[in-house]
Amino acid sequence: MTLTERQDGPVLSRIEGATAFLTLNRPDRLNALDEETLATLEACIHEAGLDPDVRAIVIASGTPRAFSAGADLKWLGAASSAAEVASRAHRGHRTMNAVADCPKPTIAAIEGVAFGGGCELALACDYRIAGDTARFGQPEIKLGIIPGWGGTQRLTRLIGPSRATDMILTGRPVYAEEAFRIGLANSVVGAGEALAGATSLADSFASAAPLALKIAKATIQRGMAMSLADGLSTEIDGFVSSFATNDARDGVTAFLEKRPPTFSGH
Repeated sequence: MTLTERQDGPVLSRIEGATAFLTLNRPDRLNALDEETLATLEACIHEAGLDPDVRAIVIASGTPRAFSAGADLKWLGAASSAAEVASRAHRGHRTMNAVADCPKPTIAAIEGVAFGGGCELALACDYRIAGDTARFGQPEIKLGIIPGWGGTQRLTRLIGPSRATDMILTGRPVYAEEAFRIGLANSVVGAGEALAGATSLADSFASAAPLALKIAKATIQRGMAMSLADGLSTEIDGFVSSFATNDARDGVTAFLEKRPPTFSGH
């Protein structure tokens, strides 16, 4: 399967080199996430994850004003029963889980606001590259609700319970420099440079061993839900699996022969 190029709609998609670029494209709604946007993004992530030519995925925005302002409140507010509310929560979770579980490295290029569901989308990515005017936040408490697409769980695991509790209970925005200081952002670049920073990071994966990346990411994620002992056992399994690949054999041989390795993904 290869990534379908999308030149219109709520999510644009293209491949350049070994990187898939997924661009949120609802500028008039500050990339508010509704059913169509979430479903399209999930489809793009699955396609890119299965595309053998893709080594990394960048999720960005077509407007400098916002990565995403969060869930589309018109769509969310149209839910008239607990079952419909739960359905919208599950819809968001499916998309965020697809991003988090993607076998390829995922990178969020964040300019402007990443609030609510937009922050949760960034949290589902492996890396968050923020322009220096970017703002993160989980402001749901100000609407009388709580984060519903992974924020209470992924944010806590990423920055710790004390800082996550502060962000969620106050709903306050966190600016880029603070986000970097507390581990919410991996790096901060100049305003308007997040996409370039994310692209540079994605390019670094082009020559990496794809199976090792996949196994490493899966091992980290599984281990977070386990005890330390079980996580270490999972690490051994992953190490053995990675060592059995042709890429590992060439990588070790190349090191001993003092030459660059040639990774084929096998």
